[in-house]
Amino acid sequence: MQENKNVNAPVEATEEEQLIEQARIRREKLTKLVSEGKNPYEQVKYPVDADSETVKNNFEAYEGKTVCMAGRMMSRRIMGKASFSHIADRTGSIQIYVTRQDIGEENYMSYKKDYDIGDIFGFKGFVFKTQTGEVSVHVTELTLLTKSLLPLPEKYNGLQDKDMKYRLRHLDLIMNKDVRDTFRKRSLILKEIRNFLDSRGYLEVDTPTLLPLEIGADARPFKTHHNALDLDMYMRVETELCLKRLIVGGMDKVYEVGRIFRNEGM
Repeated sequence: MQENKNVNAPVEATEEEQLIEQARIRREKLTKLVSEGKNPYEQVKYPVDADSETVKNNFEAYEGKTVCMAGRMMSRRIMGKASFSHIADRTGSIQIYVTRQDIGEENYMSYKKDYDIGDIFGFKGFVFKTQTGEVSVHVTELTLLTKSLLPLPEKYNGLQDKDMKYRLRHLDLIMNKDVRDTFRKRSLILKEIRNFLDSRGYLEVDTPTLLPLEIGADARPFKTHHNALDLDMYMRVETELCLKRLIVGGMDKVYEVGRIFRNEGM
């Protein structure tokens, strides 16, 4: 005899349905905060006088001192009347210690129930070390600066989908410190290149990006159209010819750090 299936058994929600539900809950929290006069989008700036890496690397200088910092909440551990969170800023992350006694009952309940992972906070407090030796900030003031309406990817697995990493670059930057470090290293490399050339008397210039003709290297260009001039134009595939014209004009030491556009390969 065939076993009857339980037609009333709960159906597990799909990942997309879970995401929609989480987004709905976050919007409800936002509506609640606004109705209480705590609109997280009204404050356009917050005074900051320290960052996470500077504080952690110079603990002796900051120990016991009050700092003002801001960043995105990446984790939270609630333990009754006290809680810990990790806040990520542009340099790294730092742990904060939040208690009901220090920030007040109302603000602490909002922190526990209305705030979510991904929200951006400003906080003020004094620097100390926990019993495990982790540099932290004992928070005395906590301000919600921005409410995140979509949940972040799961913390430990992070953002794994390669296609999504490129399509949602901002999300990849939030979740992966190595990616943020790559951006910073690129900026430092370009800065050093410029400093090297500038120190030797070279002049940085900008040459045209759009050209009326296909000129330069043996590469296929991207083609576009200039509406005001009703003219087909081509995006540059190199900067050499324009730089050589400047040399002919008497500017013998020039350079350009700019993009070129070659319509070939990936």
